[in-house]
Amino acid sequence: MLGSTNDEAMARARSGDPGHLWITAQEQTSGKGRLGRQWVSAPGNLYASLLLIDPAPPAFAPRLGFVAGLALARTLAPLLGDAVRLKWPNDAVVEGAKIAGILLEATQTSDARLACVIGIGINCAHHPRDLPYAATDLASLGISTRAEDVFASLARELALVLEIFDEGRGFGAIRAAWLGYAAGLGEPIRVLRAGQSLEGLFNGLDANGRLLLQTQEGLQTIDAGDVFLGPSARNPQDQ
Repeated sequence: MLGSTNDEAMARARSGDPGHLWITAQEQTSGKGRLGRQWVSAPGNLYASLLLIDPAPPAFAPRLGFVAGLALARTLAPLLGDAVRLKWPNDAVVEGAKIAGILLEATQTSDARLACVIGIGINCAHHPRDLPYAATDLASLGISTRAEDVFASLARELALVLEIFDEGRGFGAIRAAWLGYAAGLGEPIRVLRAGQSLEGLFNGLDANGRLLLQTQEGLQTIDAGDVFLGPSARNPQDQ
């Protein structure tokens, strides 16, 4: 049991760990999602964080979220087939219900190197029931598998996708493959950012991974925000 696999990986980075280190936990007491939100972390699901040191130039480091997303989709696709989709910027969904999420964090090592932590949580055995948005898990979808087996596949896929990423030089290939799994592509979506709600068609990603939203006022480029599939979706908070 750990407070947070991401926090443990960040602490290891600050203490001089050379990276390429996975931290996993059967349960987290202080799991977290984006923007400091709580990530419910009861036993049975997968909670894992990968520590990387200098994985890419700092300007390219945020694109590791797409690397992780693609690896996550490739991990779940053999179990879920075409049902698994990626919701920008950091969720995997099945028929609109969240089944996994990603949290990317960074810090500086004692010798001023860039440490990036890729945290991934996958609902294997169960999912929270008291959420303001739809969620699901592998068991509820009729798939019986251990978190340990899902992790083995995830670690393998992430290593392969990191090779394609090639410290940022291969992001074009990552972006194209990510879009192949994109939820809501070409369809109406709503984006909530800084208290502002925008509606339009999801037109893809620009060369840097920013969301392209075609609104009545024109094409908007979104750096960060929460995406809701369909123009009338509720305003749920991330797990």
